[in-house]
Amino acid sequence: MTQIIDGKAVSKQVRERVSLQCEELKRQGVTPGLAVIIVGEDPASQVYVRNKEKACEEVGFYSEKYALPENTTQEELNNLVKELNGRKEINGILCQLPLPKHLDDKEVINLIDPIKDVDAFHPVNVGAIMIGDYNFLPCTPAGVMELIHSTGVDVSGKKAVVIGRSNIVGKPMAMLLLHENATVEITHSKTVDLADVTSGADILVAAIGKAKFVKADMVKKGAVVIDVGMNRDENGKLCGDVDFEDVKDKCSYITPVPGGVGPMTISMLMQNTLTAAKIQNNID
Repeated sequence: MTQIIDGKAVSKQVRERVSLQCEELKRQGVTPGLAVIIVGEDPASQVYVRNKEKACEEVGFYSEKYALPENTTQEELNNLVKELNGRKEINGILCQLPLPKHLDDKEVINLIDPIKDVDAFHPVNVGAIMIGDYNFLPCTPAGVMELIHSTGVDVSGKKAVVIGRSNIVGKPMAMLLLHENATVEITHSKTVDLADVTSGADILVAAIGKAKFVKADMVKKGAVVIDVGMNRDENGKLCGDVDFEDVKDKCSYITPVPGGVGPMTISMLMQNTLTAAKIQNNID
């Protein structure tokens, strides 16, 4: 019998844990602070930023939002990041991506102080994840690991396949699975016989941005299937990279879309901001 992994329930547990630790920090005179920068009027980004503000309020963090106009210059954006780097009450800095085309997101990410980089995109943090000695994990892959742990499935010794090789999800996802002793394979658009590779996976993570791409013939019976995708189907309905109806009876655990990985990303951002506040204030 397939079990649906409830991302909302696991996310709630993470936020409750963060909220309790935040109360403890406040007793020591520290309130975790997150600054979110958004440039332009991208509707999806606006929604994400609102949700981040709500999450900060829920767990007891201090937050600031910087909504900059579309025509903001690189220099103006860079100067804001530098200013936030220097402010003690701001423990985490997040610049909402994508930026307008005239701005260089790499330049901005490289400017954020690595100890305030709660997205874990700075090259210093990416390198730390590679060697397994990190302060922060990218929010979506970290959320995926929480969901896998919630099933009780032991990752060690399992064959894990990640579909997608993005810097934000695919590559760090593979590293986190590897750190927990899975045998990991990353697949992508140039992979030969993709279904042959994915159908051997005990744990399958789909992160490619193609609606209902993963079908039942690509999934091993009894596998754990994690769907990171967020797409619209032919009827405009929200769906993932996995064809849920086609796959659900074949696996042991599966995440739905919506309500699976999505809620976890912001909860892990809260966890990273809390960690940043502890590190910057020398609190264990």
